[in-house]
Amino acid sequence: MGCHLWQPLLHCWILQTLPLCSLSPPFRSISVSSASCPLRVSCLASSAVSAESPVTAKVGQKDFLHIDDFDKDTIMKILDRAIEVAMLYIWDPDDIQMGKREETRDVARVLSRYNDILMARVFAHQDILDLAKYATVPVINGLTDYNHPCQIMADALTMIEHIGRFEGTKVVYVGDGNNIVHSWLLMASVIPFHFVCACPKGFEPDAKTVEKARKAGISKIERSHDPKEAVRGADIVYSDVWASMGQKEEAAYRREVFKGFQVDQSLMDMAGSKAFFMHCLPAERGVEVTDEVIEAPNSIVFPQAENRMHAQNAIMLHVLGNSWLDDHLSLSNLSVYIQ
Repeated sequence: MGCHLWQPLLHCWILQTLPLCSLSPPFRSISVSSASCPLRVSCLASSAVSAESPVTAKVGQKDFLHIDDFDKDTIMKILDRAIEVAMLYIWDPDDIQMGKREETRDVARVLSRYNDILMARVFAHQDILDLAKYATVPVINGLTDYNHPCQIMADALTMIEHIGRFEGTKVVYVGDGNNIVHSWLLMASVIPFHFVCACPKGFEPDAKTVEKARKAGISKIERSHDPKEAVRGADIVYSDVWASMGQKEEAAYRREVFKGFQVDQSLMDMAGSKAFFMHCLPAERGVEVTDEVIEAPNSIVFPQAENRMHAQNAIMLHVLGNSWLDDHLSLSNLSVYIQ
């Protein structure tokens, strides 16, 4: 199967794929079944089952575990508690030292022989490009310093659930022009909606990515240095940490520069009563967003966080494809590289 580098997907794919999902207590899972290939994709959190929970394996069932945004100790605890899961390999920088101890192209070729899917959360965007170039299995971009497409897939699903649509909405991002903004811009190049990035001067998103979104001629794209004006009429007010990947040493400086860009209740009031608040988490409460806003009834950050699981399970199903599933009824292997 050829390699795939994930960029934000078309709205029609979201609508066609995700309505197949259902939740089966006591497990949260995506369930898809057909006459030719009964299938369930499960993600079991450490709190989802107890040691006494009886689980019977089903013939023809294929399970995956997707793990994201956990530290290594938490990952080990989750794996210890998981009952129905495929072979999952977790690699961290000390295990592989990709690009240092071993060239990325060699890592890609070796891991392709171990796994049916590779997911990589890396720093340098070039690393994901190199993995995709040399791997012979699908490569999913879990996160880079340039973009975060899996997050935006979950965000799109959350908007559809709570607003009833994605197209034609107004999304206002308040904060640093970072990888989340780039993914919103790439989404805006394929699906029509109104996207505004409100950020301090000098912290704008990548100019080439902005130009790409504008040249697509599909969405209305704006940049602003006035969050109060930007949020008016917004369906979504979105925030992220002010100091993200590779910027933690700038945190104190950024707190000074970003004064006036905190999402508080007064800013949400300016957006209007219909506006929802979203955040990709983890949040620094009291910095880029207040407790009051995160805990408000119109905050959908926790459904948004849950949808990371459902959207990424759907992505795995999509990249494997129906023909692959028909030919491989045994458990599949997934490799996750966390940098």
